[in-house]
Amino acid sequence: MRLLTGFPGFLGTEFISRLLRDKTTRFLVLVQPKFESLARSRIQELEAGIPGASSRIEIIQGDLTLPGLGIREDPRLKAVTEVDHFAAIYDLNVAETPARKVNVEGTKNILGLIRHLPSFQSLHYVSTCYVSGRHPGWFKETDLELGQSFNNFYESTKYEAETLVRNEMRAGLRAAIYRPAIVVGNSRSGETGKYDGPYFVLQWLLRQGRYAILPEIGNPREFRINLVPSDFVLDAMAFLATRESSIGKTFQLADPSPLTIAEVVDLFALHSKKSLIRIPLPKGLAKSAIAHIPGLERWLGIPRSSIDYFVHPTSYDVTNTMVALEGSGITCPPFSSYVEKLVEYRIQHPEIRSNALT
Repeated sequence: MRLLTGFPGFLGTEFISRLLRDKTTRFLVLVQPKFESLARSRIQELEAGIPGASSRIEIIQGDLTLPGLGIREDPRLKAVTEVDHFAAIYDLNVAETPARKVNVEGTKNILGLIRHLPSFQSLHYVSTCYVSGRHPGWFKETDLELGQSFNNFYESTKYEAETLVRNEMRAGLRAAIYRPAIVVGNSRSGETGKYDGPYFVLQWLLRQGRYAILPEIGNPREFRINLVPSDFVLDAMAFLATRESSIGKTFQLADPSPLTIAEVVDLFALHSKKSLIRIPLPKGLAKSAIAHIPGLERWLGIPRSSIDYFVHPTSYDVTNTMVALEGSGITCPPFSSYVEKLVEYRIQHPEIRSNALT
C-alpha cells in the first residue's frame, strides 16, 4: 500500500495512473474534506482508463498541516509501505506563513507520521530544482546547502523542507528525492493542470495582435530556462519510485540541454503566429513597475515573482537521473519538439486557471 499526498492534483493523479498499471499496486490517498468530491470524480476517471482502479484507491480524509496529518489512528496505515509526498504550495507569489505551514510543517508532519508506520519501507519526496535559489553556475544533485539566496518563499520553504528530509536520511530514513525543473504540459497532448511559469509569456503574446510587444528583461540570449514536460517527469518518477536502487539518491528531473529565454520566446511566437517587437527593460525597473503601478500586474498577466526567472543564474546537473534512466526509454524531449502542442492546448483550453488546488 502506498500513501500519497497531493491528490486530486494533476501531478498526483497522473502519478497514480502510471503505478496502477501494476495490478498489485494499491493507494491510500490523503484528501482534504473540501476536495473529497473532486477526488472521487478523479478516481472514476482513472477507472474509465484502468478497469479495477477504483477498487485499489482508498480515500483517507486528513490535512497535511495537522500533526500526524489528522489520520495517525486510522488502522489502514498499518499496511502502508511507501509514502509518496507530492503535496506543496506551488506558487511563486505565496506569502511566508502559508508556504511554511504547508511546505515545511507539512513535510515535518509527514516525517513524524512515518515513524508510526509499522510496515514503512521508503519515502519518495517531491522537491524542486529551485532549492538552488540563485546559486551561480552548476547545481549538482548532491548539492543543497551552498549559502544561496532565494527569489521567493516558495523556493526557501522547499529548501527548508528538503533539508528536513535529508537530515532524516542521514539518520537512516530510506528515501529518494525528486527535483523537477519548471514543469509544463504533456509533450504529446499539451495537457496541463494549470498555466504558470512560461505560460504567462505565452498568454501575453496570445492576447495581442499579429505584432506582439514583448519586454526583454536582462539578456535573453545569455540566460537559460529549464522546462520539462509533465509526462517526462511523471514517467521518470514512476520508474524510479519502484526501484530499490533509487533509495538514498536525489534526481534532478531537468532538461540536459535547456534553451535560452530568447529561443523559448521565439518558439512561442512562431507557433502562435506572432511577430515580436522587443523592448529592452532592466529587471529592477520591470519588477518595480509591476509592484507599484496599480493594476499593471493583473493587466500583463505576468506576476512580478516570475521576472527573476528571466535572469536565472543556475544550471542543473542530471547525472544521477540519466544513469538511473538508462535503458528505460525515458528521456526528456527537446522543447522544440513539443512546444506546438503546448500552444495548441492553451488556445483550445482558455478556461484552465493559473493556480493549483488550495
